[in-house]
Amino acid sequence: MTSMPQTDSATSAKGASRTSRTASLRSPRPWLVVLTACAGQFLVVLDVSVVNVALPSMRTDLGLSSLGLQWVLNAYSIAFAGFMLLGGRAADLYGRKAMFLLGLGLFTAASVVGGLAPEGQYLIGARAVQGLGAAFLSPATLTLITGAVEAGPARTRAIGTWTAVGAAGGAAGGLVGGLLVDLLSWRWVLLINIPIGVLVLAAATLWLSESRTGAGRRLDLPGAVLVTGGLATLAYGIVQTEEAGWTDPATLLTLLGGLALLAVFVAVEARTAAPLMPLKIFRNRAVSAANAAILLCGSSSFGMWFFMTVYAQNVLGYTPLQAGLALVPSSLSVVLGSKLAPRLMPVVGARNLAVIGALIGAAGFAWQSTLTADGSFLGTILGPGVLMMAGLGLATTPLATLATSSAAPGDAGLVSGLVNTSRTMGGALGLAVLSTVAAAATPAIVTFGAPDPAYLVPGYAMAFRVSAGVLVVSSALMLLWLPKPTEGGARRT
Repeated sequence: MTSMPQTDSATSAKGASRTSRTASLRSPRPWLVVLTACAGQFLVVLDVSVVNVALPSMRTDLGLSSLGLQWVLNAYSIAFAGFMLLGGRAADLYGRKAMFLLGLGLFTAASVVGGLAPEGQYLIGARAVQGLGAAFLSPATLTLITGAVEAGPARTRAIGTWTAVGAAGGAAGGLVGGLLVDLLSWRWVLLINIPIGVLVLAAATLWLSESRTGAGRRLDLPGAVLVTGGLATLAYGIVQTEEAGWTDPATLLTLLGGLALLAVFVAVEARTAAPLMPLKIFRNRAVSAANAAILLCGSSSFGMWFFMTVYAQNVLGYTPLQAGLALVPSSLSVVLGSKLAPRLMPVVGARNLAVIGALIGAAGFAWQSTLTADGSFLGTILGPGVLMMAGLGLATTPLATLATSSAAPGDAGLVSGLVNTSRTMGGALGLAVLSTVAAAATPAIVTFGAPDPAYLVPGYAMAFRVSAGVLVVSSALMLLWLPKPTEGGARRT
């Protein structure tokens, strides 16, 4: 990127005014922008989970070790979470359309390399570059939507669509992956991104308008290095807990190192004239409380998809494709909840709807915690799954609306990146914690043959029970911390 040229004060003022006018322009075809942005968001969220069912085939074909398989998943999530805030601020400074195209281009090119990978190292490297592309693409999707659609009911509906598409991407991973692996090969789990990515790139080139709000500012490089290193190190430590445990010295050092880098980042940002993340945004109750709640909800929803899938396969004996199909109703319910939320928000208020949604989700997790080794589809997958995901869909849309509608125009990309970071980091942290909880609650067995899968049930049940508790805590936090809704949006505090 080239630096901004030096100008006199009059020219700077004129440029700032021109930039402000550009940022305020609305697209004449806002729903084409929403469609394009949601397609990009679907791709990046889908790739968080789509490779799960392909891992056995990858291991056989590429000779990957157990650690290598873990890094096929972790390389994506660490790069995604680590670079998210940088991607959000870059969208503000250098242009939302430019970062959307850059992120999607990186993501699509990496999918080519991953799909044709001759060795495991190529696949892991490609997954890391995919995560980097996703980190620049994902914040731009939400900012493009809020910039294209006027504030009010229309924007709330657009954010609801964005939320639903993102949730559906995560939910559809098992089904899409199972279909591609069964019908074609594991390589198509990545190669399918290529034609879709090219189509979305073409649509973005034609339909998106450029906007930026960083006239005269430069990227805070020290802040970018510190927050990226801190988030990536913290994400690395979190995912390592699945194998090494929380008390392992290497895990503790990694987690403490990540927290230390983030603490230094906060200290630097407090003294920088043009910070990457102005700390003042956290004085806004809507932004800070909504992101905390999104982190907690994400910690439950990501774990839900994982544990429902392994329960269906490891205990009930479903095939990967059958497990994916069994979760389709849950996927549809989160879309339904996300699309109903904009209609309910004017009636009950954004804060109240988020609380109600979290409590509905908690009821579903509590129901799911009663699962048994011989559970039926209706009683242990369909019913609780629909309740869990409908509740989370109802909660997430008002939370994202509260956070983004309360941000200053110049911080829109940053807040969008923060929302995505909260959800991604919440998912990584939640899955690691819940996996540890499940392992601790699973009884040790000594057997000379194949163990009865029923021994896994107590661990899975405990994970769902803890998730229910997390959502109850989240609902209490929202009730006490979020500002009360007012006509036209959240109150600025």
